[in-house]
Amino acid sequence: MGKTANGGYRTGSRDFHGCQIKTLPSRLHQKAAELAARINPVNAPLHELRPAGVQVDRPEHLTLLTSKYWGPSPRQFSVSFMESTPADLRARILSHMNAWTLTTGMSFAETAGTGEVRISRGPGGYWSYLGTDIHLIPENRPTMNLQGFSMGTEESEYRRVVRHETGHTLGLPHEHLRRELVSRIDPVKAYPFFLATQGWSREMVDQQVLTPLDDASIFGTPADEDSIMCYQLPGQITYDGLPIRGGTDIDPSDYAFAALIYPKPFLAPQDRATVVEDDWDPAEDVLVPV
Repeated sequence: MGKTANGGYRTGSRDFHGCQIKTLPSRLHQKAAELAARINPVNAPLHELRPAGVQVDRPEHLTLLTSKYWGPSPRQFSVSFMESTPADLRARILSHMNAWTLTTGMSFAETAGTGEVRISRGPGGYWSYLGTDIHLIPENRPTMNLQGFSMGTEESEYRRVVRHETGHTLGLPHEHLRRELVSRIDPVKAYPFFLATQGWSREMVDQQVLTPLDDASIFGTPADEDSIMCYQLPGQITYDGLPIRGGTDIDPSDYAFAALIYPKPFLAPQDRATVVEDDWDPAEDVLVPV
């Protein structure tokens, strides 16, 4: 294992760059809760977790953060790019964001104006604001960052990173924060590891890795370490020496859960395909043994 040029770490043959869920300034937490409730009345109030006396915004799952959930109605998000970005690159990024549309009613479309989702490829690594929080970000700031992405970036990174960050935009938090996975991580090993590989402070490690989800605030599938929303974490920071595998693409349980919370709309009768009965001479009927 060794550190990579852009601040990630290498485990086996893969490079990993830590994703951060960006949180709003504390002064906007109450406003965020009110906005989320207006967008979807079932959203829970925003609560705070304070690990080791440190105030941080609640981390969350592919399991749903109920306080930032968009609601079940189909929605198309407008997307714009902060920097001048070639058309083929814009289309490639959008195609991976729309991988979630395979089972959901949520989609993403580029706009010539200022998008709800605003993507930068500048410094800062990989990150996204979570769910309904994107509506509180000033329009001159990005809501998602994909540092250095280009047409030369490997397809596997598009699947692992762009689809992961889009999951955050949909309100899906980090799967590795499920209580059963957090319990495997040794803080004594985790603090120096993330300081060396990501430059993260103890507070950041608490927030992004060591604070388990509040079971009362989420609902979802059983913990899935192969979820696209799960970090790959090395065995050197776990108690048992076994890695948390982490997801490299949207997996079947991701798709199934996303379909549950963001269902595709039912077709109206006039939109359904017309069923046309076919027929032939009865003499041609296939005889099936009884």
